[in-house]
Amino acid sequence: MKAPRPVTSRNGPWPLHDAAASRAAEQTAIAAAAPQALMARAGLAVARLALALAPTRRRVQVWAGPGNNGGDGLVAARHLAGAGLEVRVALLGDPALRPADAARTLRDAQQAGVAIDSALPAPDREALHIDALLGLGASRAPAGVIAAAIEALGDGRAPVLAVDIPSGLHPDHGTRLGSAAVRATATLALLTLKPGCHTGVGRDHAGAVWFDDLGVDAGPPTARLAGPAASAPRAHGTHKGSYGDVVIIGGAAGMAGAAWLAARAAAAAGAGRVYCNPLDPAASLLDATQAELMGRREFWLAPAAQLAATTVACGCGGGDAVRAVLPALLTGVRRLVLDADAINAIAAAATLQALLRRRADAGLATLLTPHPLEAARLLGASAAEVQRDRLGAATGIAAAFGAAVLLKGSGSIVAAPGRLPVINPSGNAALATAGTGDVLAGWAAGLWAQAPLASADEIGTAAAWIHGDAADRWVAAGHAGALRAGSLIAAMAGLGAQLDAATAAARTVA
Repeated sequence: MKAPRPVTSRNGPWPLHDAAASRAAEQTAIAAAAPQALMARAGLAVARLALALAPTRRRVQVWAGPGNNGGDGLVAARHLAGAGLEVRVALLGDPALRPADAARTLRDAQQAGVAIDSALPAPDREALHIDALLGLGASRAPAGVIAAAIEALGDGRAPVLAVDIPSGLHPDHGTRLGSAAVRATATLALLTLKPGCHTGVGRDHAGAVWFDDLGVDAGPPTARLAGPAASAPRAHGTHKGSYGDVVIIGGAAGMAGAAWLAARAAAAAGAGRVYCNPLDPAASLLDATQAELMGRREFWLAPAAQLAATTVACGCGGGDAVRAVLPALLTGVRRLVLDADAINAIAAAATLQALLRRRADAGLATLLTPHPLEAARLLGASAAEVQRDRLGAATGIAAAFGAAVLLKGSGSIVAAPGRLPVINPSGNAALATAGTGDVLAGWAAGLWAQAPLASADEIGTAAAWIHGDAADRWVAAGHAGALRAGSLIAAMAGLGAQLDAATAAARTVA
């Protein structure tokens, strides 16, 4: 039996299975194995990880619910007691709900002398706590003694290892089923990795995620957790024209800085030439700090061949002025990144929505980069509704508009029609500062200019990972608080990651 493996932003990609796919895989595995075999493997994996994560803790408190998740906890309790630890089990919930495997496991634990009672304990701050209260089958807000146990475990003052998924967390959406969910130090995902641990508030509740497939092939995934964007060295016999042109269009009155930030990011990403087209006619066409960036006026009026050959990011600080330039961009630009006010303008105008939908049929590629409120406007929903089902929101926008979508936030989602959605595992709250979204849009355009044959969702996935990884490295270096957008560009440039070598080999001069 292989040891559980850590799941990080740097060792992917990883397959993800939603609750329905995970339950189907579990039932198939149970039917194919001897009674209790899967639970025995799961509980042993939990015990082994508990010993590895907290080798100095001599006391263990197992919080076991009535289902199979509780059965996994009981198996772990028996192994940990056998290893010489002081183990107590709080067996909570309706015993009538206990399946046959969990009932047999309870008898085994009792025969092994494990201390078991049904009273809600006070958390022992010196113990390792194992959350085996609720598993994959939970679909509504916890109630009664289970809800009280989740509240008791949720204060974060003692280490908690969650079995499969933190109790009270939705396995697909990364939202709390009720008012609270266990905030684990670590989560051991069993048989499959669940999307909910990797997006929304699920990232806060899951802690460090580990995975054990229990020796089972779970079948086709329903989503994917992204891995690193690989580095591709540049060939000696190339020049600036080999790496494409980018034009950034945005920066209405009072917001020119957003467009220039995006332009700096596009240049740092490696685009051959970068132009900034502020929509404020009074704005300067020179970035004095980066003279290599060039200014433009009314690029959308350029000849059709030039529009088609250039990668454009539009919307960064564009205000209402962006609405007038969108028709020409939507019909003429082959690779178009739409951010912020460009998305807001499209959400408010049926004619622009129709032009966006026609792009895919015309062979034109689009990457939308909304935050949750902008995504909500495209869907005619609320930001809260988007956050309740981030995967569903991203895939819904992609299907509705025939475009790739990078839904920003904790565990950013990249979706495209007919493609497996991707969750980005990198990044942290240091990115919650003005201008970092403009940097992401500009960086995506800079990557795309160099790899014009790459799909929009490939570009979005690579850009999101690099963007987040820069913030992770910044925090790992000991910094605290917000990461300024200008510093973010420097951190991303220091990483030097581009698209993979296979995509780089397919580069053409746009």
